[in-house]
Amino acid sequence: MAGFIGEFLSTVDTKGRFLLPAGLKKQIAVREQKFFVINRGMEKHLMLYTRKLWDEVSAKVDDIDEWVEENRVFAHQFYKGATEIALDSADRLLLPLQLMTYAGIEKDIVLFAHGKKIELWSEKEYKKRMNDDSINYSRLAQKVMSRKKQDEHDRLS
Repeated sequence: MAGFIGEFLSTVDTKGRFLLPAGLKKQIAVREQKFFVINRGMEKHLMLYTRKLWDEVSAKVDDIDEWVEENRVFAHQFYKGATEIALDSADRLLLPLQLMTYAGIEKDIVLFAHGKKIELWSEKEYKKRMNDDSINYSRLAQKVMSRKKQDEHDRLS
């Protein structure tokens, strides 16, 4: 699979459940559609992982040198609030209250899917992030993508 793609709107009900949008669900391998892990993202959002991807990512975190303090701090922050959640018979996922609070989620959410990642944002925070006029996308693209090209060049040299 090339990866996930798309922006999907959903609504969190009073019990903290939201419907996994059909357009996103169909992008997830059938064998991976039942169990997920959700945890804090780097910004004010949540990360939704298939169980398979969670196992891959957490294996990398588990492999860091725990004798280095900043590595331990990172691992603690990474795992803080991580929760396994399961898709119910109505294709809903239940968000843990502490993670909803962290991400400022009250009702309307956006599932932003890109690559192997599914980010879950409050609609308000998502719009704020994506409509930030202080970001010069062209300059940022040049900096990030040129660096990537330079890194590839350096690796091949």
